[in-house]
Amino acid sequence: MTIRTGIGGWTYEPWRGLFYPDDLRQKDELAYAASRLGAIEVNGTFYRLQKPETFARWHDETPDGFVFALKGSRYVMTRKKLADAGEAVERFVGQGIAELGDKLGPVLWQMPKTRSFDRDDMAAFLELLPREVDGLPLRHAIEVQHHSFGCDEFIEIATRAGVAIAYIDAEDVPAIDRQTADFSYARLKRAQSRLKRGYPPAALDQFVAKAQAWEEEGEEDEEGEGRDVFMFCINGAKERAPAAAMALARKIAASAS
Repeated sequence: MTIRTGIGGWTYEPWRGLFYPDDLRQKDELAYAASRLGAIEVNGTFYRLQKPETFARWHDETPDGFVFALKGSRYVMTRKKLADAGEAVERFVGQGIAELGDKLGPVLWQMPKTRSFDRDDMAAFLELLPREVDGLPLRHAIEVQHHSFGCDEFIEIATRAGVAIAYIDAEDVPAIDRQTADFSYARLKRAQSRLKRGYPPAALDQFVAKAQAWEEEGEEDEEGEGRDVFMFCINGAKERAPAAAMALARKIAASAS
């Protein structure tokens, strides 16, 4: 299995000079980022549907082994009853994401901070999520931001559905470190502008240890194959996200060797 570290999106002006060379063409930013990172979480899919041709282009512009995680549509996540989102979920999955082929990673469904835990509604929603698209396996993660989700019932529902609960390192949200799927998903949101790599070395070491523990935990499952891990430096001091993600990748590689 694989631990991939990455960032959110690839278009951000402050990355010029910090991550991207000043003379890099904007249309080459994705290829440049993908050559230095293991994954990118696409935020644009949260706001609007994309064309199949767009996903095909992303596939062709990135190297083998690279993976895209996609944020699920806001039109799903902001409705009053998630159990009624079946048509919107189908529309999202059917927009052409299969064009990513083997570069199609997990779909992240992000709950608003105001949404509290509703057992029946959450269970119904997770059962709506399809397990494949055009013959490709499809994996789902869910980010919750209300403290009412910090209960065993939620863990049980996610485990039964095989949906990963995203581990969130942020202020004022629950950091649920429970593995409920065959992969792990983390979003790190507390980078600091004053630090070149966003985090002090000790914090980076702790994230590496956590990612490796998740990966190794999968070896104890019945299949014994380990667990894929996706760890995104996603908010906080966003200008430091690429440096943080690359620092994590270097530490993971050094530890493995």
